[in-house]
Amino acid sequence: MRRENTVNSAYGVIPARITRSRAAVNQATGSVLPPKPSVKNNLNTLKRTANDENAQAYCPKVNRAKRRAVLGDLSNFCGVGLKRTGNTEPKKIPKSQAGRPSGREFSRVRPTKTDQKVHVAQNATEAATSAEEDGCDTREKESASLMGFVMGQCSQESCIDSADENKAPEELQRCSPKREFIDLDRDHKNPQMCTVYAVDIYLNLRAAELLRRPDCDFMETRQRDITQGMRAILVDWLVEVSEEYKLVPDTLYLTVSIIDRFLSDNFIERQKLQLLGITSMLIASKYEEICAPRVEELCIMTDNTYTRNDVLRMESEVLSHLNFHLSVPTVKTFLRRFLRAAQASYELPVNAQAPSLSLEFLANYLAELTLVDYAFLRFLPSLIAAAAVFLARWTLDESSPPWTPTLEHYTRYRFSDLKAAALELQELQVNAKNSPLHAIRQKYSQIKFKSVAAVTPRSSLPALFR
Repeated sequence: MRRENTVNSAYGVIPARITRSRAAVNQATGSVLPPKPSVKNNLNTLKRTANDENAQAYCPKVNRAKRRAVLGDLSNFCGVGLKRTGNTEPKKIPKSQAGRPSGREFSRVRPTKTDQKVHVAQNATEAATSAEEDGCDTREKESASLMGFVMGQCSQESCIDSADENKAPEELQRCSPKREFIDLDRDHKNPQMCTVYAVDIYLNLRAAELLRRPDCDFMETRQRDITQGMRAILVDWLVEVSEEYKLVPDTLYLTVSIIDRFLSDNFIERQKLQLLGITSMLIASKYEEICAPRVEELCIMTDNTYTRNDVLRMESEVLSHLNFHLSVPTVKTFLRRFLRAAQASYELPVNAQAPSLSLEFLANYLAELTLVDYAFLRFLPSLIAAAAVFLARWTLDESSPPWTPTLEHYTRYRFSDLKAAALELQELQVNAKNSPLHAIRQKYSQIKFKSVAAVTPRSSLPALFR
C-alpha cells in the first residue's frame, strides 16, 4: 500500500485516498474524516454473501440498470379463458393524440369471429403470394395454402369466447354449430402428453408433409434401371432387417422415406439399390434409435456385397442430397394421434384392453402394407394414417360407424375424403395372402400382435361409400 493512500488516526492506519477536499477539511478541523467505503474492496464480501438471505443488506448502492417493466397485453395473444391480473382499466388517451394511431398502443377489444376469418384468409393469401415471388416450388405453395386452410378450419371450429357471452342462446346455436367431439388434450396434468402444444405441433406437421414429400412418379420419370417390383422387394427385406435388430417402427418408416426422396432426384443402378437401402436404414437408426446397428453388421446382412467404405460413401451422398433434413412426418407420426382419437370414441366392453389393442395393431399392420406398394406414394401420410384407422375400425366392428366426429375433428378429413385410399388399402389387405412379399404379414401374425394379419377383411366396404 502506498504512503499517500493511508491516513494515521487514533484507530491505526486507515486506507483512504487523500483528495483536495479531504485535505482542506483536515486543515480546518484538525481531524480525520472516515473514508468512504470502496466498492472495489467490497467485491469479495459480495461474493461471500451471495447465497445469504440478507445479502442485499450488505450490497452497496451501485449504478444498476433499471428493471424492464412486465409486458402487458399483446395484440397477437388471445387469452381465451385466462384471468387477467392487475389494473385492467383502459389507458386514457390525451385529446391531442385522440385522432392519431400510435404504434405502442394495443387494442384491448377482442376481435370478432368475422375479423378472425378475414385475418386468416389474408395471411393465407400473403403466404401464397410471397411463395410465388420468392420462386419457391409447388410443394411450398401447397404447404402455404394448406397451412392457411388448416388455420382457417381451426378458427371456425374454435370454442365460443367471452366476446359472445352477451348473445342469446338461440343466436349461439345458429352462428356456431355444435360439434360433439371428445377433447384429447384435456389432461393438462400429464406433462408427457404436451397438451398445450399438441394442436400446434400437428398443424405444423400437416404443412411439413407437403414440403419434403417424394415424387409419386419417379419410377417413370427418373429411374431407368430399377422397377416398382425391385423397390417392393427391397422394402420387404428391410422389414426383416428391422425385425432382426428390433428397431422401432419409426426407423422403418423413415428409412423408406429417405429411399424414396433420394430416388426422386437421383438415378441409381440396380446393383446399388440394396446399398441405398442399408445406408438409409443406418441413417434412420442414427436418428431414431438409442443404439444404432454398426456398419459392419449391415454389411454382413448383405452377405458382404458392400464394404464399409461403400456404405460410408453412400451415406455422405444421401445426407448431402437431403441437406440433413431428416425430420419428416411419416404415416406413423399421424397414426399415433389418430389412434388416440379412435380409441377415445370406441365403445369398449368389460375387457377394455382387448379391442383397443386389436385396433392399434390392425391399423399399424395396414399402414405398413402401404410401404411396399409404390402406388401409395400419391397419398399424403396423414391420409394413409386416417384410412388405416378407418378400415381397422370397420374390419373389427361393422355395426358401429367407422368415422366419428372426434376422428373428423382431429384428422381434418371428411368421410368422403377417405374413399380412394380406403378402397385401395382394403384391396391390399385382401391380396396380402397371395403376395410373395410376406415379411409384414408374418410379422403381424405373431401372438404379441394378436395375429391381426389373419383377420378376415370386410366385403361390404364399397357399399359404405355409395
